[in-house]
Amino acid sequence: MVRRVAVVGAGVSGLAAIKCCLEEGLEPTCFERSEDIGGLWRYEVSEEGRASIYRTVFTNSCKEMMCYSDFPFPDDHPNYMHNTRLQQYICKYAKHFDLLRHIRFKTLVTNVKKRPDFSVTGQWEVVTQRNGKEETEVFDAVMVCSGHHVYPNLPLDDFPGIQKFKGCYFHSREYKEPEKFRGKKVLVIGLGNSGSDIAVELSTVASQVYLSSRSGSWVMSRVWDNGYPWDMLVVTRFRTWLGNILPSMLSDWLYVRGMNRFFKHENFGLMPLNRTSRKEPVFNDDLPSRIACGVVVMKPNVKEFRETSVLFQDGTVQNNVDVVVFATGYSYSYPFMEDDSIIKSRDDQVTLYKGILPPHLEKPTMAVIGLVQSLGPIIPTADLQCRWAIKVFQGQCVLPSVSEMMDDIDEKMGKKLKWYGNSTTLQTDYVTYMDELASAIGVKPNVLKLLLTDPRLALEVFFGPCSPYQFRLRGPGKWSGARKAILTQWDRTLRATQTRVTPAAPTAFPCLAVLGVLFLLLLLLLATLYC
Repeated sequence: MVRRVAVVGAGVSGLAAIKCCLEEGLEPTCFERSEDIGGLWRYEVSEEGRASIYRTVFTNSCKEMMCYSDFPFPDDHPNYMHNTRLQQYICKYAKHFDLLRHIRFKTLVTNVKKRPDFSVTGQWEVVTQRNGKEETEVFDAVMVCSGHHVYPNLPLDDFPGIQKFKGCYFHSREYKEPEKFRGKKVLVIGLGNSGSDIAVELSTVASQVYLSSRSGSWVMSRVWDNGYPWDMLVVTRFRTWLGNILPSMLSDWLYVRGMNRFFKHENFGLMPLNRTSRKEPVFNDDLPSRIACGVVVMKPNVKEFRETSVLFQDGTVQNNVDVVVFATGYSYSYPFMEDDSIIKSRDDQVTLYKGILPPHLEKPTMAVIGLVQSLGPIIPTADLQCRWAIKVFQGQCVLPSVSEMMDDIDEKMGKKLKWYGNSTTLQTDYVTYMDELASAIGVKPNVLKLLLTDPRLALEVFFGPCSPYQFRLRGPGKWSGARKAILTQWDRTLRATQTRVTPAAPTAFPCLAVLGVLFLLLLLLLATLYC
């Protein structure tokens, strides 16, 4: 029987793990190497071994989509918020559910290993260090919640000549604020969220910013149709269902058309090489305008560094470059694992069943939380992962055989390669993944049943945003406030922006609604013909 659970890390995933353990009557002990909770979202000077952000980081998911599933954000919080506001919310969550007393701060986990009788007990030895003193404890299960934005990936071998470059270069993890780059020419390598954010911010003080991308990327704004948050309109069960039933050719065409709806990416040098890839897009409201103003210049991949200049793959040369920022992402690393192959069991790649469980363990008593990436928020993903993992620990969620788990992993890897390209990240579709976990533990909303018993809620669940509250409507961990939270989510979204009373705008011409319905019927007809 699993009773004592070690939780490594007190970020958003670690807090979810503690709470889920307590809900199921388990005894969690969380080890946090720093002096406070929050993990990635607690801004401070870079510290070895912990995640780090720059001062101006804002969320890419809106508050209704990224909250813990039974703890909505306060009404006065903006839809997208600065890291300090999110940190305040995280602290409120920890205080509300009385989680802090289960955390040992300034305690570093140095070793996690199986006990000699692991094949019988499933127990782990966890070695920690605090104030120079080492302590070993035995736990029935371990939840690894240390995140994946800790160890920077700095592939200098891929950039010939970097050693003779006389300027300054560093990984984006070290970037905090723009002022010290005033008047300089800066090259940012990597068109991800960090790279684009840093390039845009530096463009307000640098003499020129160049943004180098190997393969391009779709760029989305946080503000979508009619000013609503993008994810409340895009991350829905209806859109997921439509994407699954439509022929791939039609689905790809609609996807590319949707991504190009506000501006043509090829006109800005941003178009991804694989335009139909569902790889997570970049979220930046300002990058297109910065490019249009000429203060950010898009460039292809770097071919070679010289002493003061950079040669790009297209043969162009940029002279007098002062600073290079490598926004080249992060690598997975678990230095506290005595046997790293438990998590990286094949070709040094993370190999986890459901993106959570090492499949080859004799006893399923370890879970890795928060590694899965999707076009969706991390907090509710980690929350549901924890709920699933604990049901596995308790034997209430039966696992298939090792070979079946490996087959499932291989199938998911094949789909990932098809939809998201060759990437080391565990990418997946948000709604599909959440429903898969929810179904296994009996918390997936039953839309057909709701249609008979609560049609208003059913329509909102299917056509509205797939908000975290949906996974608290039924089953273990049911929350009495879930229905109300779903039916009032649009009100809270508007309350954050309607801070000045204005006259109502004229309603749209009715024929537009008719055309929309006809278009939907046409899509369904085409899907039927192709199936």
